[in-house]
Amino acid sequence: MKITTNNRIILASESPRRKELFGRLGIPFEIQASGVSEDVEQELSPEEFTLAIATKKSDEVVQGNEDAIVIAADTTVYLGEKLLTKPVDSNQAKEFLQALSGQEHRVITGVSIQGAGISIGFTETTAVQFYELTEEQIDAYVASGDSLDKAGAYGIQTMGGMFVEKINGDYNNVVGLPLGRLFQTLLTLKVIQLEKEISE
Repeated sequence: MKITTNNRIILASESPRRKELFGRLGIPFEIQASGVSEDVEQELSPEEFTLAIATKKSDEVVQGNEDAIVIAADTTVYLGEKLLTKPVDSNQAKEFLQALSGQEHRVITGVSIQGAGISIGFTETTAVQFYELTEEQIDAYVASGDSLDKAGAYGIQTMGGMFVEKINGDYNNVVGLPLGRLFQTLLTLKVIQLEKEISE
């Protein structure tokens, strides 16, 4: 399946995981990360908060790039109503993983698409159930350093995936980008098109 676009596409993220996922579409795109803080003043629901951060990112990058389509995303992890951010240190990473042990949590990604007359956003939620974790497992994983740059202190696409008993929803959403939903949205907006490949 070949996908084409007539637009300049900017992915407003430095995340190697989002870059890899978006690259699966096979269309040219640029990386231009935003420098906005991931803080929002007002009280918002988890979904509203996550989308607000993504929108802040796209708002900044679209300035001066109004002719391009800017795609920004933010992924959050919620245990109940508690936000689990990227841990500040190993101790906090251990606290997060201890809290997640044996529990179901939500991974929410907000996606904002702006530019060329388009301004739209959506959120995707995946429920993730963890196995009961031992202190030995938590200590070994945290010692690897993998948990420190990831919301909720784990990466499902790395060894952190060994802690996951089951998920309900989009796996790619947990990695950092709900690629299927984004693909369908970009098709609907006519940002991308499917090109029929003629076999000889």
